[in-house]
Amino acid sequence: MGFIKGYDPETLREIVDLDECQTRLTELGDQRSLAAMLEKVWLLKVLGRLDEALVVSEESVRLARMAGTRKDLLRARMLHATVQQFRGAYAAAIHELNTCVEEAEGQGWSAVAAFGCQHRGKVHFDAHDDAAARADFKKALFLRQEAGAPEDQLESTLLAIDAVDRRRNSTTVAG
Repeated sequence: MGFIKGYDPETLREIVDLDECQTRLTELGDQRSLAAMLEKVWLLKVLGRLDEALVVSEESVRLARMAGTRKDLLRARMLHATVQQFRGAYAAAIHELNTCVEEAEGQGWSAVAAFGCQHRGKVHFDAHDDAAARADFKKALFLRQEAGAPEDQLESTLLAIDAVDRRRNSTTVAG
């Protein structure tokens, strides 16, 4: 998404211009296409409107089940998991991402699996399971390289690995 200006090195959350996001959300209005609904979920999530994001993400999963492709459904489910993550429901988010990553890998969809691994790593990071976070980020990096991902995706994964390593090292030094 063009709204992402970077990633916070401490939280791994997207850095966005909140005014731009709100403007785009207003532009989307009542559009009901799957693409519009998925974008709304993400915008609501980064704007901190998590209750609304959860409702729209559940609607987008239903729409993807009825009218989308298998990849569409995986994307909708993964986005739903990130809303759960932001709400602090880490176990539910990890469970959802586990099944999505398994299906994407089973279909040979490296880019989709990488997206799932990256986000599962972020859930583990939020839950302070640094070993699992690092393993997921390393797997995401491998899958993204395999899929020929753009440089910005590789950089975000490398940033995530670095953040885990910094936190692990500071914990080791402090302990």
